[in-house]
Amino acid sequence: MTTVRHPVDTPLPPAQLGVLGLQHVLVMYLGCVTVPLVFGAAAGLDTETVGLLINADLLVAGVVTLVQSLGVGRVLGVRLPVVVGATFTAVSPMILIAQQYGLAAVYGSMIAAGVFGLLVAVPFSRALRFFPPLVSGVVITVVGLSLIGVAAGLIAGNDPAAPDYAALPNLGLAGGILLLVVLLTRFATGFLAQVAVLLSLVAGTLAAIPMGLTDFSGVGGAAWVGISAPLHFGPPEFPVAAVVSMCVVMLVTFTESTADMLAVGELTGKELSRADLARGMAADGVSAVLGGFMNAFVDTVFAQNVGLIGMTGVRSRYVAASAGGILVLLGLVPKLGQVVAALPGPVVGAAGLVMFAMVASVGVRTLGKVQYDGTKNLFIVAVAVGIGMVPVVAPGFYRGFPGWAQVVLGSAITSATLAAFVLNLVFNHTKRAAAAPVD
Repeated sequence: MTTVRHPVDTPLPPAQLGVLGLQHVLVMYLGCVTVPLVFGAAAGLDTETVGLLINADLLVAGVVTLVQSLGVGRVLGVRLPVVVGATFTAVSPMILIAQQYGLAAVYGSMIAAGVFGLLVAVPFSRALRFFPPLVSGVVITVVGLSLIGVAAGLIAGNDPAAPDYAALPNLGLAGGILLLVVLLTRFATGFLAQVAVLLSLVAGTLAAIPMGLTDFSGVGGAAWVGISAPLHFGPPEFPVAAVVSMCVVMLVTFTESTADMLAVGELTGKELSRADLARGMAADGVSAVLGGFMNAFVDTVFAQNVGLIGMTGVRSRYVAASAGGILVLLGLVPKLGQVVAALPGPVVGAAGLVMFAMVASVGVRTLGKVQYDGTKNLFIVAVAVGIGMVPVVAPGFYRGFPGWAQVVLGSAITSATLAAFVLNLVFNHTKRAAAAPVD
């Protein structure tokens, strides 16, 4: 009897795999490299070091995409057509840790969080009811809102006393990029509309050249092929507060990836078990461990690529594996990393403004799934968002607290996650909780 393969497990001809895989890379590329660009700028890193982070970021994303799509035994990988990239959730906590403890602590805490993720992937898959849309929606909304200020800083600068702060040419360039994104999104169709932000970023960079805002001098000295040395910033350090903050980021990443894995399962007609989800989350943990050693970032399943599956109807996981292979190759080209690292701040900021606002919008959409009538869920959302936004609107709010408390409470993502999780437990998972469902 002939066994019929599920479309997810069906390979495609090599030529199709290459083209479809490249399409996935184009859709997620900007989102992936924006994280090292934003983190590098906020941490005060030079262009050469930011280029190194970009290459490491792409390399690790490619490896983890291969793990997720192809799987490693019965231990790792959801075995779906998913593509991963650096999560925005980790950006703000990483910046705070860098400012408080240094870059060695950033990557040490990431390694620790990755090990934590590997240990709790299976238990977490059984406790997803404690992270309903009520909690994940709050967190994703705050993630997007908290990063808008970072994008504005890239456009205008971060020192109001500087002579070029909020310079009109910079604001005009950013405004032109935003306008182009709007026009492409409104009038372009299909794949062209999907890569509107990427095309606008390229156009903005070309426009910035005659304005004297670009400096590609470091590109010429970069090698064509190479790999960044592990632990570039020295032996990892593990401050307790930094580790706790990154472990919270790991749990938020789990909720992100789980939602997207379930969405891909629905799109492809592949029913997922708890074991499948646990293997997918364990791969997120691997991304943090590998990212910590290779100077990269925590990865999550990218929602952009989930939408692409719905648009194209291509369900083979080998297409995602092809995208992973392309990402690995891109990560081995230092010249490319230096080119991206040299993009002007107003250009990156304009693109980031769109992307971070979209993240917040996804959070709002997630909160739309929550049942509010007859529950205290609206109150939970209000308090959790309020607590999460305090360090964003008042950065010095916790300056009187000990250093470890500033890292935990000063992160919008960490504080919002803890608030939403605890409030959800108190109001919806205690004996006196309302009987109405929370999601």
